[in-house]
Amino acid sequence: MIDTRLIPTVEQDPLEPDFVANPFPRYADWRAKGDFVFWAEYGLPVATTHSAVTQTLRHPAMGRARPGAMSLSANDSLSPFEALERHSLLELEPPDHTRLRRLALKAFTGPLIAMMAPKISQFADQLIDAFPDGPFDLIEHFSKPLAALTVTEFLGVDTGSAPQLQDWSTRMVAMYQARRDATVEADANAAAEDFTRFMANLVETRRRAPQQDFLSEMVTVQSTGGLSIEELISTAILLLNAGHEATVHAVGNAVPLLIDFENRADALSIDGITGTVEECLRYKPPLHLFKRYVYKSTNVDDVTFDENDEVACLLASASHDDAVWPDGEVFDPFRPLVRHLAFGSGLHSCVGATLARLEMKIGLPLLFSRCGDLQMTEPPRIANKYHFHGYEKLMVKTTKAGPASI
Repeated sequence: MIDTRLIPTVEQDPLEPDFVANPFPRYADWRAKGDFVFWAEYGLPVATTHSAVTQTLRHPAMGRARPGAMSLSANDSLSPFEALERHSLLELEPPDHTRLRRLALKAFTGPLIAMMAPKISQFADQLIDAFPDGPFDLIEHFSKPLAALTVTEFLGVDTGSAPQLQDWSTRMVAMYQARRDATVEADANAAAEDFTRFMANLVETRRRAPQQDFLSEMVTVQSTGGLSIEELISTAILLLNAGHEATVHAVGNAVPLLIDFENRADALSIDGITGTVEECLRYKPPLHLFKRYVYKSTNVDDVTFDENDEVACLLASASHDDAVWPDGEVFDPFRPLVRHLAFGSGLHSCVGATLARLEMKIGLPLLFSRCGDLQMTEPPRIANKYHFHGYEKLMVKTTKAGPASI
């Protein structure tokens, strides 16, 4: 166990409203103290700098799977949720992780992704067409449905089911937030049970009548012994969950940054959109904290970790590190591209990052081209969902939207 006398101790309630709304000043204070600090409320060492976070995420002696010595006994009250966790790509290490990730990446870097571009444009246009005349919540009317429609279409789930899947996803993802308690656990477990049943039925439907989608490809692989039915269902649910929560926040977080940005037209142009998306993700990332377990004694930036230690990584702090971005507290879509850590790094970097970036590259220019006078009607509210960071409500107004894209 790490000697807490060797690194600075910091105290911060992760649910304190001012911290949730803007944790970046605290992150800067912690980086100034060193590559690692000991966060008292979590009882964990936390990597704060770009160097420390990158090394921890990519270290061969660290990973996501809980070490055998720390295995939890089966919890009957959480059995549906834990059944999904046991086979989750997010929680596995090689060789199982390598096998499953290779299958997922094949879909996320292949023709299925290319086929999604016109669909995303179509979804965004339809959502903009339906904007109310008066003030409305952009998260509920654009960010959430765009993410849900896109990921369900990609995976091969009826887009009409998107609201129900989004509800299950939100309830399950709450397990990874600082506010987890017995009520959250019971609700997440019930959602996991319903979600598993839904996905198992859909898998059998695709087995009888395959289509040109991710789920059909995975069913084909499963039928030839490439993965188990449990792994298939868990992977599909993980991608739906990840494709929902992070992307909702990524799109929503970007809008206030761009509403009053002076050179927005250039930032959203064909030549500028890639840099703008990356800067939005760096400056206001959707996920702030991720954890790793230590599998054997190792050293990172002169801090020694023992086997079975647990380490947290502050992804958002790393992406504001002034050692990498000297003016990192400034939003600048035209800055030279430097790899940020919004989607993690290493073996467990977000497999759906390509799809999330595509949604932003298509959705943001379309939103502002059709709603050029978009403006906020009240200060946006950050949801109290740390480790995630995104708006609970983003009230805006716009005049009649421009013509739909062709």
